[in-house]
Amino acid sequence: MTDLIELLQNNPYPGRGIVAGSGCVYYFIMGRSENSRNRIFAPTPDGIRTEPFDESKLRDPSLIIYHPVRAMGTSLVVTNGDQTDTICRMGDFRGALATREYEPDAPNWTPRISAIVNADGSFELAILKREAGRCLRAFYAYEGADAGTGYFLSTYRSDGSPLPSFTGEPVAVTMPAPEAVWQALNRDNKVALYANVHGTVKLFNKHLGD
Repeated sequence: MTDLIELLQNNPYPGRGIVAGSGCVYYFIMGRSENSRNRIFAPTPDGIRTEPFDESKLRDPSLIIYHPVRAMGTSLVVTNGDQTDTICRMGDFRGALATREYEPDAPNWTPRISAIVNADGSFELAILKREAGRCLRAFYAYEGADAGTGYFLSTYRSDGSPLPSFTGEPVAVTMPAPEAVWQALNRDNKVALYANVHGTVKLFNKHLGD
């Protein structure tokens, strides 16, 4: 099992990332451009929404303003884009993602990463990414995980130009405290972190002084 803190400390730009375990999930966003960095996580009745910190600096909102987290019945849906709404509208994690593909942001073709965490402790992770000019949809289902264990999935392997997409299966990692995860993210690139540990939610926003 990989130490999540070391994994994050050694990678200046994994982009957006999900760590899911039984009853626990973390989601973080990072940014390199002013538009991407100009965001905060704001609570909503059923989850959270990304919002611009400074409305005057908002440029193209199409891929940066969305609901990363929404409740779907007794389950929690977590994604890096507006596929959250597709999943909740259809009520079917896999079926909804079968209608979506990677983001249209050439040349990066950012993968769409998603998770659903269920009340019984089971969870699924998914990544939709460009491979050989087509969309590869990979799903990973877990009946549960030991306490203190999660599975990590991010949009990118590391920084680069173009940005290299995540490869391989989700990585089995430790699940440290949310504060430690926030501190481990690259200071220049981190933007916000959502943590839900057995129903206790914490939000961290760089623009709000966290």
